[in-house]
Amino acid sequence: MTRPSLSRLLAPALALSLALPLTLTPATAQAGVVEEALEQHILPGFETLAQEAQQLSATAAKVCDPGSVQLQQAYGEAFDAWVAVSHLRFGPTERDNRAFALAFWPDSRGKTPKALRALITAEDPIAKDAAAYTSVSIAARGFYALEFLLYDKDMQQQGSADYRCQLTRAIAEDIATTADVIWTDWRDSYADKIRHPGDRYRSEAEVKQELFKALNTGLQILIDMRLGRPLGTYDRPRPKRAEAYRSGRSQHHVILALEALAPLARILSDGDADLTAKLDGAFDTAIKHAKRLDDPTFAGVAEPGTRLRIEAVQQDIRKLRETIGEDLGPALGVEAGFNALDGD
Repeated sequence: MTRPSLSRLLAPALALSLALPLTLTPATAQAGVVEEALEQHILPGFETLAQEAQQLSATAAKVCDPGSVQLQQAYGEAFDAWVAVSHLRFGPTERDNRAFALAFWPDSRGKTPKALRALITAEDPIAKDAAAYTSVSIAARGFYALEFLLYDKDMQQQGSADYRCQLTRAIAEDIATTADVIWTDWRDSYADKIRHPGDRYRSEAEVKQELFKALNTGLQILIDMRLGRPLGTYDRPRPKRAEAYRSGRSQHHVILALEALAPLARILSDGDADLTAKLDGAFDTAIKHAKRLDDPTFAGVAEPGTRLRIEAVQQDIRKLRETIGEDLGPALGVEAGFNALDGD
């Protein structure tokens, strides 16, 4: 599948905010960080997502054949745009479960294929009504549901081709609608909440805390989920738990997430040249090693030599996260504290 240039997707990025609130410390963060994060990272990222999602919907309206290179490319470009901002799971993405509507993963109980098969078997007419489709199970919405329709051979044998086509178009349109609502909310209202604390955030320090939390947790998602889930254990590797393996995007998502988080780290370290250089070097190392894996679906977790290289990337990111906590946190005036991924 043709990949879009990553560089135009990297200015955007924040994500999966599973972290609990951070603890502020007395230090003062650099001035201008919030505005820079908005103008260079958040707003461009969500605008790109809305544009690419609209293009996906428009493409699906013209061609719904799962083997269409044009449709697969539009899907890949929209999915890339989501991954690049997926760590910004607060504010407009958090409202009404919009982030889950775009990306229901991990799906450890296999709810997505079950929900899709139920719709296809019944030829549920809800697929004809874009507004009504928002009421279906969240497992049957978003990029991972569409991945089944475009890349899963078993799903492509279910029901009639006409209904699967209709369902493909419904999901693509739903993705576009959700992405547009998120972008509109950021542009028209939430950006001002970030710029002028007092309602949702009591101070600029709390906004910086939110951004740091997104960066910190985005890295932990890479460690524990995007890499940890397929790695499993040495005796029991789990390659089929890799994210988006059906479309061959597992390794790509790790690289893209790292390249999306790096600009945010750079913004948050603004004004400290030594810290910026240290973080840039750590991100560069992790990205270089991730690119060298040459294992698009992480099938290599079951082969000792490849597994060691994947584990090495995971360790790179662990060290990077430690640096974020030990050096960037104090410079910014926050501490990582505990989050929902740490366990008891």
